[in-house]
This record gives sequence, C-alpha cells and structure tokens, in this order.
Amino acid sequence: MTKIRTGNGVDIHRFSETSVEGQVIILGGVEIPHRYELQAHSDGDVLTHALMDAILGALALGDIGKHFPDTDNLYENASSLALLESVMKMIKTKGWELGNADITVVAQAPKLSPFTQQIRESLSHVLEVGIDQISIKATTSEGLGFTGRQEGIAVFSTVLLTKA
Repeated sequence: MTKIRTGNGVDIHRFSETSVEGQVIILGGVEIPHRYELQAHSDGDVLTHALMDAILGALALGDIGKHFPDTDNLYENASSLALLESVMKMIKTKGWELGNADITVVAQAPKLSPFTQQIRESLSHVLEVGIDQISIKATTSEGLGFTGRQEGIAVFSTVLLTKA
C-alpha cells in the first residue's frame, strides 16, 4: 500500500482593472493591501486555491472546480479557508494527513515578504500542522508576462501527504 502521495496545484487570478484606495487581496487567509482586487467567484484567495488543488490532486480527487464549482451560488464570496477545511476533512476521512506544503507565489506586486509568516500561521492553523510544514515563497517575473505587467497573480503548490 502506498504510504505517501504528492500533488501539484496551480491557480491564477486576474486583477480588476479599476484601482481602489484601501483595497485588499486575500492570500492564505491574510488580508494584504493592494490597489487592485483579485477577480473571482469566491474570495479570490489564489494561494489557498492552488494549495487545495495540490491536496485534492495527491489523492486523485479532481480539482476545486469539481468540489466547489463557480457556477454554484453557494460558493459566491466563500471563504477559501472554509473550503480548505472541507478539503482537509475529505483527506482525513480517507486516512491521510499533510506532511508538508511548498507554495510559490508569482507576483510583481504587492510585496509579500512582510506577510509570509502570517500566511504560514494562518494555513498551519487550518491544516492542523506545525508552521514548519508550510513553506511560502514569493518571486517576481522580472516584469515579464501577465504577472510582470501586474495583470494578475499565479501560485504553484506542491504537497506531500502521508498515510495517517
């Protein structure tokens, strides 16, 4: 019987075209000041979405669109952390637990380094793991592509699940 599983998740969200003073985006459940909001059906937490896809993928359970479709009004403006809790219940029911998560955010702006510790704490709480099991890295694309033009954010996530 397999005792470990890995999964990868990718999510991308576009920024709104209108700049608003005092606007925030949500990454890993943490509000981060930014002049543009992320467009989405739920709260737009692109980081948590990539993480959920990695977890679901590790167990071949499909993607978040299968479990939380954007065509269902139930998930309009939904908290991605609440959806992550549901995903964790699914994997626990199947007898698995999170070994670790490695997450990379690609964004020209906003600068994320002041928030990475808070994001790690937020996710480790929901995932019921130690903070040392959650890695958050941020990088720019050096002005190239849609992230470089500040049109959106891309997030890549890799997880290791272990048999409980």
